[in-house]
Amino acid sequence: MGMSFDRYMRDMVQPMRDELTELGIRELKTPEEVEEVLPTAKGTTLVVVNSVCGCAAGQARPGVAHALQHEVKPDHLCTVFAGQDKEATAKAREYFAPYPPSSPSIALLKDGELVHFIERHQVENRSAEEIAADLTDAFDRYCR
Repeated sequence: MGMSFDRYMRDMVQPMRDELTELGIRELKTPEEVEEVLPTAKGTTLVVVNSVCGCAAGQARPGVAHALQHEVKPDHLCTVFAGQDKEATAKAREYFAPYPPSSPSIALLKDGELVHFIERHQVENRSAEEIAADLTDAFDRYCR
């Protein structure tokens, strides 16, 4: 009769993925891809935990896009998609301790160690501009 649920969900979330990949952010879809990048990346790595929720659409993704216009940026840009690439997201979250899982969220790592983290509750209650300012402050502190 129709399309499978998995296919439907993939098609539905593709534009949400594209918002980040069009910025040059690399999708990590498997735990192996996460392990290939996060523990060995030299310098700074931004990891966006993407989500289908409204605060990801209205604040997190636009905030990241705005922050990446800043002259100082992380060396590496990655994303995992919560609820879609579940194993990759779980593996990435291992690097975000002591923070509990939340999505959307945004992590900044330096040489594989977490140095800055924006949790969902910090996304929900702020504008995209405020999130961008938070990120650019972290970029200035850790990415020079």
